[in-house]
Amino acid sequence: MFDDFFLRALVAGIGLAFVTGPLGCLVVWRRMAYFGDTMAHSALLGVALSLLFDLNVMIGVFLVAAVIALSLLLLQRRGALSTDALLGILSHSTLSLGLVLLAFMPFVRVDLIGFLFGDILAVSTTDLASVWVGGVLVLAAIVALWRPLLAGTVSPDLAEAEGLQPERARMLFMFLMAFVIAIAMKIVGILLITSLLIIPAATARRLAGSPEVMAVLSALLGAAAVMAGLFGSLRFDTPSGPSIVVAALALFLLSLLPFRREDRRPQGVRS
Repeated sequence: MFDDFFLRALVAGIGLAFVTGPLGCLVVWRRMAYFGDTMAHSALLGVALSLLFDLNVMIGVFLVAAVIALSLLLLQRRGALSTDALLGILSHSTLSLGLVLLAFMPFVRVDLIGFLFGDILAVSTTDLASVWVGGVLVLAAIVALWRPLLAGTVSPDLAEAEGLQPERARMLFMFLMAFVIAIAMKIVGILLITSLLIIPAATARRLAGSPEVMAVLSALLGAAAVMAGLFGSLRFDTPSGPSIVVAALALFLLSLLPFRREDRRPQGVRS
């Protein structure tokens, strides 16, 4: 009924949504949306360095994003600038460095639009395996780190007192973000990754009554946005990646309708 490339895109997008849903909840709870943008923007520098040194693009993007995460932690400890100022510097400088570096490599043909906005319809069987295998690993890590991450979100001092090592959990969480950005870049692109992390989680926040329910609901809403976006893209001949984000936005707007008397938030998580 559907071509193979469309089915691969559908399966890859759903697999990615199952990962970005729970991860996005942690991003929303920790108010780290700008951090997600910074990590995503650094992906272009990872692409440029990968092409320059003939590395696998996914590995290059992960390494650069991980270095940016560590740099942010070190700069925060120095306390010279506020976190949002540091994120602004890292975000725009890495994106600009990537573009400048690509301009110095005229011998390399780069589909810049594809990297920025993704091309989920070009997902190969290898990409599909990377998304699902990597997704399973990320979900297993989230389950293992769930308690220290959640406790560190509510009260870092209390989590430290209970021996949950919230700083270590935070650093591992940043590495998970870097890994997800590396596997998601080809599907939704550098500029749209944060949208898939934030919008389904923000939608689930209005509907869920506990952190665990919110994480599951966010994954399901992300999968629904992927399906609606891809079928909408097929029907109206629109770009697939942006169509997925628009579908996620539509679900969020629906959640704002006054059909509930009160806005439920996950218990134990600060607004």
